[in-house]
Amino acid sequence: MKIARFSHRDAIRYGIVDDDELVELSGDPIFAGLETTGQRIPLADVALLAPVIPRSKVVCVGKNYRAHAEEMGGEAPEAPLLFLKPNTSVIGPGDAIVRPPQSERTEYEGELAVVIGRIAKNVAAEQASEYVFGYTVAIDATARDIQYADGQWTRGKGFDTFCPLGPVIETEFDVAAGRLTTRLNGEVRQDAPLTEMIHSVPDIVAYASSAFTLLPGDVILTGTPAGVGPFVAGDALEVEVSGIGTLRVGVRDA
Repeated sequence: MKIARFSHRDAIRYGIVDDDELVELSGDPIFAGLETTGQRIPLADVALLAPVIPRSKVVCVGKNYRAHAEEMGGEAPEAPLLFLKPNTSVIGPGDAIVRPPQSERTEYEGELAVVIGRIAKNVAAEQASEYVFGYTVAIDATARDIQYADGQWTRGKGFDTFCPLGPVIETEFDVAAGRLTTRLNGEVRQDAPLTEMIHSVPDIVAYASSAFTLLPGDVILTGTPAGVGPFVAGDALEVEVSGIGTLRVGVRDA
């Protein structure tokens, strides 16, 4: 089931995607369930938004593909390497990543994102799926020069607009069958099966929840494959995860 968050007639709503229509939901499905209002709205008449705005945080996993760890000049970590993005970094489909004036090199990282559906603390990997509401597509935008200069990742990863999410949440996604492809101005830059992740989604949920409580609506970015690179104002970025959809955003300078 694909669930969208969208704007229609100056109101923000939720709906289930049904071909070229949205079946409107009575509220945020993470909290209100899947009760429908009976109204159908053509997809062509709405503006898709980020499918979720995390209530507290975006948890990210660094160097979770061996080839990416190698291209960054390091070894893949034995345990998930965690960092956070603020929820103010989230934007949606069709929005623009804003390159901050403090940075001379901004880079894309296409990723699979996990949306948490229940309060999760010290969750066992074997039960992790019970706490996952669904999956969406993400871009972990990075001010690479700031990341290197600071020696830690919070500022370089956390600027406003640096976490595009969308276009929908897929609640029945098979991670083992998924493939991630990133295109810059139509040219493929990243392409890898999700099975190349070092640490699996269940292991990541378990590890993250052992450190801090995951709240409904929190998002986990699961890492990026090899092929990351720079983007500049005027570029068009697309990240596709087969089985979920394609997230498209633009780029502009502040």
